[in-house]
Amino acid sequence: MITASKIDLDRSVIADFEKLSQFGATSGGGVDRQAATAVDGAQRAWLAEWLTDRGFRVEYDQVGNQFGLLEIHPGAPYVLTGSHLDSQPLGGRYDGAYGVLASAHAAHRIAQKWRAGDISPKYNLAVVNWFNEEGCRFKPSMMGSSVFTGKLDIDQALSTTDRDGVAVADALAGIGCLGSGSGPQAAAFAEIHIEQGRNLENDGITIGVVDSTWAAQKYELVIHGDQSHTGSTTMPDRQDALLGASLLVVAARELAEEFAEAPLHTSVSQMAIEPNSPVVIAREVRMNLDVRSPNESVVALANDRLTARFAEIEARARVRIEKATAHSWGVAGYQPEGVKLSMSAADDLGLTYRQIMTVAGHDSVNMKDVVPTVMLFVPSVEGISHNEHEFTTDEDVCAGVNLLTEIFGRMATGELDRQTP
Repeated sequence: MITASKIDLDRSVIADFEKLSQFGATSGGGVDRQAATAVDGAQRAWLAEWLTDRGFRVEYDQVGNQFGLLEIHPGAPYVLTGSHLDSQPLGGRYDGAYGVLASAHAAHRIAQKWRAGDISPKYNLAVVNWFNEEGCRFKPSMMGSSVFTGKLDIDQALSTTDRDGVAVADALAGIGCLGSGSGPQAAAFAEIHIEQGRNLENDGITIGVVDSTWAAQKYELVIHGDQSHTGSTTMPDRQDALLGASLLVVAARELAEEFAEAPLHTSVSQMAIEPNSPVVIAREVRMNLDVRSPNESVVALANDRLTARFAEIEARARVRIEKATAHSWGVAGYQPEGVKLSMSAADDLGLTYRQIMTVAGHDSVNMKDVVPTVMLFVPSVEGISHNEHEFTTDEDVCAGVNLLTEIFGRMATGELDRQTP
């Protein structure tokens, strides 16, 4: 039977989510709050007040990761739970933000149980809002967790600039979130997120227990052409960087169709055109292209076939293609003990679940390489994400918070500790 206290807890989650969704709200029902913007600073301040009011100490590390810390055993490591508050331009309300708020509520509930003497944690508790997970203002994505886990150099991160030339360090200082140090010592990590796909909804299942990642290969490509007049330049004389970029877009989509059964997902996203004038043929195009699959060999083969198309495209458009940067990860599993714990907790709460791979990158992808990590999904209606119409039902939102609370409580008592042989 649903108790009054549970109803009150659920109402509190929904009410707080509505407040959080007001920061950077768009007319289309979404949010626009890119990393280290003024609106990002405002929502961070709101979260800091929320955590402080509930007995957590708020700190920022050297790359702006925001931590709400509750020290139970001085000197002991922390179990962390969280996600990210930054969004895509004209993004959805749920992506990342739901995970941060769910984590805050879960940690607060466990703290209340500890204060009431109902639980004896082995570890300290921490809520984390990772900096710049989205990677839309500053590249690469998952920047905060990459620095935290030692995968990205802090000086490189802080000196990264956006398209207006503003450095990460200056942007963070501008919103009062440039801290120091490397953050708390982590013993384990949990993240909950919307699925950003439609598998759970299609199957009528409430919880996805993530057991591994898809492989991904991301490129920043530069297509070099030559600037000329859109009208008077003869067609054979044109060295159109935008034509070369367009042929790459088509080539990427054709690869996805060729490997559709694998499956293979390909995308071309951000594009910068120079000089971007209505009467000038583009001399340069910078674009992002990525390929993803649950099969690493498919990603490798797709990469080879894409690269093989470069010479053909260069000759046809009379351009030169440069691979400027690459960012990749392989198929990698989450710790089996975390998967087992998550399924056990879902059983105890009577929630339907299935094991699932994550196609998108998340901060947990970094964290799982350094500490035992749990990753959970709740359904996305119609699979819509990075879109103002992104939606997850209140029922699924609250079910996810309840499950995360159960899992986080078990993590706090040491259930995810690695067993020594």
